[in-house]
Amino acid sequence: MRTIIIGAGFTGIQLAKRLINEKNDVVLIDNDADTARHASNRLDCSVIQADGNNLQVLEDMQIAKADALICVTDSDEVNMITCSLVDAVYPNLLKIARVRNYSYYLNTSTANTKHADAFTGSHRPLYGIDFMVHPDVEAANAIVEAVKNGAVSDVLTFDNSDFELIRLTVGENSPVVGQKLQNIRSLTDKTFLIAYIESEGKASLPSGSTVLHKGDSIGLLTKRENVNALFELFGFNVQEIKKVALAGAGRIGQLIAEQIIQKKKNPINLFLSKILSAKNAEFSVQNLLIVDSDEVLCKSVAQRFPDANVFCADAMDEGFIQEENIQQYDLVICATGSYEKNMVLAAYLKSIGVRRTVSLVSSSAYASIARKLGVNVPVPLRDSIVDSIMSHLRGKTVKEIHSITNGEHEVVEYVLSPASYLAGKFIREISDPGSFLILLIQKNGSNEYQIPAGNTMLSAGDHLILVTLAKETKRVLDVFNGE
Repeated sequence: MRTIIIGAGFTGIQLAKRLINEKNDVVLIDNDADTARHASNRLDCSVIQADGNNLQVLEDMQIAKADALICVTDSDEVNMITCSLVDAVYPNLLKIARVRNYSYYLNTSTANTKHADAFTGSHRPLYGIDFMVHPDVEAANAIVEAVKNGAVSDVLTFDNSDFELIRLTVGENSPVVGQKLQNIRSLTDKTFLIAYIESEGKASLPSGSTVLHKGDSIGLLTKRENVNALFELFGFNVQEIKKVALAGAGRIGQLIAEQIIQKKKNPINLFLSKILSAKNAEFSVQNLLIVDSDEVLCKSVAQRFPDANVFCADAMDEGFIQEENIQQYDLVICATGSYEKNMVLAAYLKSIGVRRTVSLVSSSAYASIARKLGVNVPVPLRDSIVDSIMSHLRGKTVKEIHSITNGEHEVVEYVLSPASYLAGKFIREISDPGSFLILLIQKNGSNEYQIPAGNTMLSAGDHLILVTLAKETKRVLDVFNGE
């Protein structure tokens, strides 16, 4: 696959790395000389210093032979105009744009149904963009999903499924310590699956003979109704979250507040509920404190969320923390515009008594540091946008991709192609230990996901949830696609 990426910032470089690792042909374009030179020194691909919104430049880079154009510059307008310009000449090229302006995102969101009919059928998508990706929505949904599960750790949810993939650490006094995975099932009547294990700094896909140790981080796949019972088995005691403090009243903070605060129904809430995760609608907290140092922003948020306690203050100020007894809160969510501040604040509040902390961080590397500092749930903003874009690049059979274990593994939501020779085979016949595991399967025509067994037969149209070794993802998907 040939991909042209406009913008050589963090996101552009991370996308290029993942595509290069899969042996794809990548061209990276940036108009800043230092940025282009830096990218060229780090990547084994063509890096060009030029204006990416110049059609002649793109044609010199053989855009006519490309499969996808990805625009991730710092300018929403440049990203959108570039896609629109290219769409006029190359309408069949897949075009993806990162857009941070919420108004632009709403205009092209499926929630905006007013003009939906005008951009269906033979009409091109608005601005010529096939997929517009908004990182703030992805990050806010990830934070709220974690809060719904007690903010114990990272949580992945899947559309139309009651199953969740939860990252947690095996407790010292848990009865599973020293047990092989194949023997743990006898300790509970709840259905679950261990998707991955991180032990002594190494991540791997487990087998039945894998032994659990205290301090191991595991990916626990189970239904929501089983979470509390299994948490207890693995050494956790989840308590109800009632008092929540939110540091940061910017766009992400407001998206979080919109989903967790008890609120009366109004047109704005109903509209936003369409673009935010529908599974979050049933969840709310009774007591929400919002703090931000921007006075104008605080006034706006206070009007929008009259049931919340809004304070204009520095969340790092010890006087404010003591005066409002923040240390007695069940959960503090740190979602300011400063990732470093979020991480430090979350770690500090955890050390003085806050039961659970969630921190918005820049990347998976910082998420690993945040966990070591005691932060319960670090949410890497930049990684979420890379995952979202990679999902769109995988083709129609791939619905979503999520990076886990600091990028060493990926969770893939996949639909088995009619062309795949795996249709009609049992899972035990296609197993590849260490490369991938099939976590869930929704049989074609069924409404429910289930954890498959070795004698489960695959059929065309089946929806699968796979966990793969990241460097093997493309090869595994090629096999599943029949290539």
